[in-house]
Amino acid sequence: MTDRRTIVFFPEGAYGPTNNCIGIGQVLQHRGHRVVFIVEESFAGRLEAQGFEERLMRLGPPPATDEVPGQFWIDFIRDTAPIFRKPTIEQLGEFMAPTWQALIDGSKYVDERLREIIEDVRPDVVVEDNVIAFPALSASGVPWVRIVSCQPAELRDAAVPPMSSGYPVDDRRAWPAFLDEVERTHRAMWEDFSAFMVERGAPALTWGPHGPDFMLESPWLNLYSYPAEADYDREEPLGPTWHRLDSTVRSSSESWELPAHLQSGEGALVYLSLGSLGSADVGLMQRLVDVMGATRHRVIVSKGPLADQIRLHDNMTGADFLPQPVILPRVDLVITHGGNNTVTEAFHHGKPMIVLPLFWDQVDNAQRVAETGFGARLQTYAFEDAELTGAVDRLIADAALRRRLAAMASRIQATSGTARAADLIARVARSGEPVSA
Repeated sequence: MTDRRTIVFFPEGAYGPTNNCIGIGQVLQHRGHRVVFIVEESFAGRLEAQGFEERLMRLGPPPATDEVPGQFWIDFIRDTAPIFRKPTIEQLGEFMAPTWQALIDGSKYVDERLREIIEDVRPDVVVEDNVIAFPALSASGVPWVRIVSCQPAELRDAAVPPMSSGYPVDDRRAWPAFLDEVERTHRAMWEDFSAFMVERGAPALTWGPHGPDFMLESPWLNLYSYPAEADYDREEPLGPTWHRLDSTVRSSSESWELPAHLQSGEGALVYLSLGSLGSADVGLMQRLVDVMGATRHRVIVSKGPLADQIRLHDNMTGADFLPQPVILPRVDLVITHGGNNTVTEAFHHGKPMIVLPLFWDQVDNAQRVAETGFGARLQTYAFEDAELTGAVDRLIADAALRRRLAAMASRIQATSGTARAADLIARVARSGEPVSA
């Protein structure tokens, strides 16, 4: 390939953003580009196994024992799970602010290492899928691309509910109080981080009328993944370098077969996953498993990193991690925590969802799925058994919804979001110029 470029991906240290970048990276790699992933040490070898180069880094001091991928966040979510039972406005001080502070601390800790990696790899473009800024990237002089693999409420607007509120679009009465609490709980930490950005040669952050940004907008290219049918209407359009991708579902060469005892039956085939982080709440996972275990439906369970603590029933199969892109096309319904990766993959394959959110943008996805009619939102810790089983039966029986989702999936798949993202990223890598919509 005569115009082979070096493209660096730097995803957040969780499976959702990493998988999102893998999908795009696969296309670029297939086209002959050199693709390098900057990943946490706990992910070492996993990207290499898929043919990518790796450069390793840490977001904090090394632990005394070996880590599984994303171990820091698994521990953090497990230990703070009781907070998820509270209203989202109360989570701002008790969960959201400490989480942002942990992310800020990680950005500060890794800054020198990122500068070393960029100097060593000499990329033509860096693609960042993070919710937090890393000044080493924006100060490097290398063109960089922002990917938003979170729910699009992160892109603030007067017509969009505050990020992480889970509030409805058509009722703004609670929005001002929520933003006042964001101001109270986040302002000092945001000011400190913005000062660090400037100190390290990067632009300052912004705090607008709809809340703070902890991440910069790229001058070159900005991408977000969400289907048009579920996206928000905005008062102010996004800038010219913003491009929406309807989905960025990665391809998978993995094989997976439904066990013989579940290949037939009168019930529907249901996929249950709370993501790699949400499944660390073993009590919640076990309750969902037990409720679904008493139904006639067949259930595939992604058990997560604490799989040995979750007991399945006879109408189920599962493992710690499953090849989700292979499984989703086969199921009738998805029960999810509302992580953006799973939600957009379910949209991609035209599957109705029941969303039980825990934190961050999951509450926004849960609300959006419900208010657009693509599924149901349940109270994660307060739902009645009959609410869950009733929602499953109702959504599976809804023929009109199935037709609507099938048409949506057909349109989304025809747009080939990973290929479009690869096209746009490669344009920046070749030209070094902004790419406008």
